[in-house]
Amino acid sequence: MKPTAIAKWHEILKAKKPERLQNLLDEHVVFHSPVVHTPQEGKEITSKYLMAAFYVLYNDSFHYVREIIGDSHAALEFTVEIEGIFINGVDLITWNDNDKITDFKVFIRPLKAVNLIYQKMSRKL
Repeated sequence: MKPTAIAKWHEILKAKKPERLQNLLDEHVVFHSPVVHTPQEGKEITSKYLMAAFYVLYNDSFHYVREIIGDSHAALEFTVEIEGIFINGVDLITWNDNDKITDFKVFIRPLKAVNLIYQKMSRKL
């Protein structure tokens, strides 16, 4: 069975209700973007990044292809196609005892996918 934080993450994606992220993020959550050098600290900025990512990445082709889940950490590998570019990525998620996400790190490949996501995310943010 999936830990509650990851189950809630999947529920948010499945329901296409990114506004529910507010209930899942810890006040001091840190977001690590694949294109921004410095970590983004706090619930407000992390929410903005994840909401933008939702609108940029989450289409009908998005799906998780592998999950490695521990007691308070998970690695979720995903694939998605945007504008004819196949994107492969990994979400590294950490949560606390209250099932609130405390750290969210995203890796994306290949380089042309990183560049595309950078352009699209810049417009959303």
